[in-house]
Amino acid sequence: MNHLAEKYSEEIQAILAKYPADQKRSAVMPLLYLAQRESGYVTKTAMNEIAELLGITATEVASIVGFYSLYYDKPAGKYRIQVCTDLPCALRGAEEFLEKLCENLGIRVGETTPDGMVTVEHVMCLAACDKAPMFQVQSGEGLSYHENQTVESAMALIQSLKKGASHSNKDGHP
Repeated sequence: MNHLAEKYSEEIQAILAKYPADQKRSAVMPLLYLAQRESGYVTKTAMNEIAELLGITATEVASIVGFYSLYYDKPAGKYRIQVCTDLPCALRGAEEFLEKLCENLGIRVGETTPDGMVTVEHVMCLAACDKAPMFQVQSGEGLSYHENQTVESAMALIQSLKKGASHSNKDGHP
């Protein structure tokens, strides 16, 4: 039942040690990050475990996952490409860029490529309005920003990511 507590006992204790006992609920975000690191999203089971560890409700944990754009409650591609489409970016062509990128990948916004590698999403405000079209790529390796993009440069990056992933998987190892 307590998969996280068993598998990441030392990491969880190190996270909890950073907070006073009466403020342990403040550890919710680092614990969510830990849970998400394993499978790319936070499972319902993990949300329940985190709630139990912190003495808060699963609904409170789920509300944090729902609020922040760096947490997910559903599986997606190995790489999440998040294109900023707020008004300043839209004025610089972000919406058309997003449309054409998805068209080139053969998916719609929010979908994952058939090979399970790439999910394309729209997000609001990545703080680079003057460098749109731009997007961030999230993966198990972290977060990277790509500014002043064209569909061609984005597709080249995606091919590079896929190629790198296939090299790391060629011996059956992630």
